[in-house]
Order: sequence, then structure tokens, then C-alpha cells
Amino acid sequence: MPDVVTVRFKPAGPSYYFDPGDVECEISDWVIVDTAHGQSMGRVIAPRKEISQEEVQEPFKPVIRKAKSEEIEKFEELKKEDREVLKKCGELVAKHDLSMKLIASEYNFDGSHLTIYFSAENKVDFRSLLKEMGSTFKTRVELRQIGARDVAKLLGGIGRCGRQICCTTSLSRFAPISVRMARDQSLPLNPQMISGICGKLLCCLKYEHEQYLDIKANLPNKGKNVLTPQGPAKILNINYLKGTAIVHLESEATVEIEISQLKPLKGEKNKGNA
Repeated sequence: MPDVVTVRFKPAGPSYYFDPGDVECEISDWVIVDTAHGQSMGRVIAPRKEISQEEVQEPFKPVIRKAKSEEIEKFEELKKEDREVLKKCGELVAKHDLSMKLIASEYNFDGSHLTIYFSAENKVDFRSLLKEMGSTFKTRVELRQIGARDVAKLLGGIGRCGRQICCTTSLSRFAPISVRMARDQSLPLNPQMISGICGKLLCCLKYEHEQYLDIKANLPNKGKNVLTPQGPAKILNINYLKGTAIVHLESEATVEIEISQLKPLKGEKNKGNA
């Protein structure tokens, strides 16, 4: 079974397996690795371990060596130039009259490659801009268009929960989110209530979705006719975590009752449609 170490390039970014070879590296060590975009510097977040052959999809890129102290210092210094880089890039964008919003810039560890992230409503022809950026910064420049969620991940912010948004602190990959998840959790389908600062559906809708489905599997559905201690009724809403339901009785009264007290009416199935 092959040995690997786990390396991450950005906080809360995706992690990748690399072949450590003869390089001895520990957790938190900065290492120089070979990637599809050339050499990059990342941080070891998990020690050397063996993985099964089933986990190997292609040959792993190697860890070249541990980063030198001067390389780490230069990398940190390059990060501090972000504001000035973006300011100069903004001037060039205005000069070329392009409809694009600059988000962030990122040098690789030795300054030989500069990536500029931007957002735009439509595809942008930035060939002439890219050429001028290369001559201005005297390095290889890449312009990368990103979506709304990636913009939020790079810029950060505070979510409606009052904490820093998950994508900047712990969420390394974006999972598909659907309105059905909000519906399954009985959340209001008001876009302002279930959307994050990126304008997309909240990533946290995914976190407890499976638990809600497990709970719902053994409970009646909203809209189902049931028998209660007060007589026949129709379920208007269900609080799955409390284990209670709001029901509308034949007497026109609306009451909250424990789900354990509900029984199916004669001819009704135990489980309705969602």
C-alpha cells in the first residue's frame, strides 16, 4: 500500500495526497510539492500514512522537499502585497474598460506565478489585459473567473448565525444544495431566509439534512389526515425536533399535539407523500 501525506494550500481549502518519498515531514511543516501548475508550497495537515490501493486513482505528485525558512518568509511577504497588486490591477481593468470585479490576488511561494481572481456576469475577453499585467508585474499572470460562492470564500464575512461563514473556516468543498433540503426541514422558502451572503442557498442546509430524513421516515407527513385524542384532524405543520404537530380539528380548532398521540385514520396509509 502506498504512503502519502496530506497537504493543504489554503486555510479551509481542499486537501490533497502527495507522495512523501524520502522527505521526513511532520504536521504543520511547510513543504514544496509538484502540482499540475508547477511547484507550490503547502502545509502538512496529516502525517504520513498508508492508504488502500482502492484510494489510488492516479500516481500521486511528489513532495520535493521541506520549505526553507527564507522561502516561507518570502511567501508571507508576498501575501502583504495583495492590496497594492489589486489596486494596480484595478487601474489596468479601468484602462481596458472591462466589466469585471477583482476579488483577490495570490502569488505562489517564489513569486513566479500570480493568480488574479475576479467575478463577472458574462465571459470577459481579457487577452490584452493579461498581456499588460504580465509586463507590469514581471511574472506569469493567470486571470481566473470565479462564482459567487468562491467570492464569499475568498472575502469572508459573517453569516446570519453571527459567526464567520463556514467556507472560510471549515468548509473545504462546496456540496450541492437544493430547495428540497429547506422544504424537508420545514424552513420558510423565502430566499432571503435560506440564502447566504453569497446569494446562494445556505451551505448549512446540507449539514442536518440526512438526520431530518431519518426522523421523517417514521413520522406522518404534513397534509395527512390523522386521528387524535380530540378527533379526526389534518396535519398543518410538524416540528420534527420537538416531536409535535400542529393539527386542524374538525371542530375548526388548531392545536399542537405530540406526534406519538396521532393515529392513522381508517383507510389512510401510515406514510403520505412528502
